[in-house]
Amino acid sequence: MNRSMTLKVLALGTMLLTSCLLSAAQAADFWQYPAIPGFGPVHVWPEATIKPEPGLTYKAVFDLTQAGKGLDQLNPGFDHIARTINVFAAAGVPLGHLKFIVIIHGPATPIALNERAFEAKFHHPNPNLKVIEALRKAGVELLVCGNALADMHFTPGEVNPGVKVALSALSTLIIEQNRGYALMRM
Repeated sequence: MNRSMTLKVLALGTMLLTSCLLSAAQAADFWQYPAIPGFGPVHVWPEATIKPEPGLTYKAVFDLTQAGKGLDQLNPGFDHIARTINVFAAAGVPLGHLKFIVIIHGPATPIALNERAFEAKFHHPNPNLKVIEALRKAGVELLVCGNALADMHFTPGEVNPGVKVALSALSTLIIEQNRGYALMRM
């Protein structure tokens, strides 16, 4: 075996060993869902720095505009929002200390529709209903832009009951940032 072939075999062996070690390290409880079951997995490394302080209150407005890969799949923005909540919960921050608002608009607007309206328009169930309910139960305020609804020819009566209709995303983002909410773009 020549030197080049030996190096390739060693590299492949190292990659396989690393993969096996990583798999062993990720036991069944590696990923956690402390506040939002089934969405937004987190892993807390004991040596991690800059951790949330449990006694503080955190305020964020999530600007959810991305549609994701398809309307038949969970919107990835919702999974990131759930992960944010799970990160804070894993650090010991009570859910009551998280003041989170989601404003849905742009291409993401259809995810705010109720089951009946979504299925009538897209011919399959809304895959976001469970995460919307889980976020709402965790205290997240969910809003959809009224102007985006109008742009897409939806009505407030077609919106999921767990989502409120805001005047507009533009005004909501300005108002909430003026109230001290950090802007998180999704």
